[in-house]
Amino acid sequence: MDVLSDVIVAMRVGLPSSSHITWHAPWAQRFPSLPGSAGFQVILQGSCWLIPEGGEPIPLSVGDVVFFPHGHGCVLADSPSTPVPEHDCDPGEETALFASASIAGPGAATVTLCGGYRLDDGRSHPILRNLPDLIHLPARLGHHPELRAAIDLLATEIGNPRPGADTVVASLLDMLLLFILRAHIDARPERCQVSGWAAALADPGISAALDAVHRDPAHPWTVQSLAGCAGLSRAAFSRRFSTLVGQPPLAYLTWWRMGLAGRLLRTTDARLSEVATRVGYGSEFAFANAFKREHGLSPGRYRRESC
Repeated sequence: MDVLSDVIVAMRVGLPSSSHITWHAPWAQRFPSLPGSAGFQVILQGSCWLIPEGGEPIPLSVGDVVFFPHGHGCVLADSPSTPVPEHDCDPGEETALFASASIAGPGAATVTLCGGYRLDDGRSHPILRNLPDLIHLPARLGHHPELRAAIDLLATEIGNPRPGADTVVASLLDMLLLFILRAHIDARPERCQVSGWAAALADPGISAALDAVHRDPAHPWTVQSLAGCAGLSRAAFSRRFSTLVGQPPLAYLTWWRMGLAGRLLRTTDARLSEVATRVGYGSEFAFANAFKREHGLSPGRYRRESC
């Protein structure tokens, strides 16, 4: 997998959730903060106002996308002056993969597509940690056509579910997250001049090295071989990778391998020796030592406590 695809697979826990809601004015709804999650709102019809926690109201119109990478709460309302009910929108412990609802009222209708992803809070990827609390992607003609296509498909599937809808919606929600991240990175023209993951993914050499690690984490990578993937000298590659990614190349390789190992231990019955091989360790003993340094637990205990 490439880096962004891998991040989505690695960070999400369980299935995402989504709702297709028709609001009739006057209306207002508070969406609480949900640590360990990421949420989105898409305006499919009409207009409304977003009132972020501690921020000024933001007008939203058809096609606008709002993403909260760190689970921050907000209020959506037909007007900033509409009273907000005391009760929050409470998704509970288990949320539906998709649902539809209509909120009755005498005024104009606004239709939103909202949803969220439960994340592995202990192993969040730096790509997500470096994102701002709120990403607003206004609808602009000709911009991000793949994001618009995913939104249209999601709205259609949730509004009129057909056989296979569970699989289709789950896949489209992952696609939506990927396209939101792409759009945010593409919207930053300064990304090639600054540090951080946007710059790393935009840098052809560093991006090539990251893709190599993610596509084949078990390969016996060295700084020299990764520099070869990047088309740079060893010293230049090491300096640039550390500046953009925030870790030296082999430190990131170990961090990623241990995250992958943790996911394999949580979600599969693979033997420890098999997990060790799949993340690039020739012996179970060496793997166990590296895993304990990273996670603070032995692989066997980690598996038991994750069940």
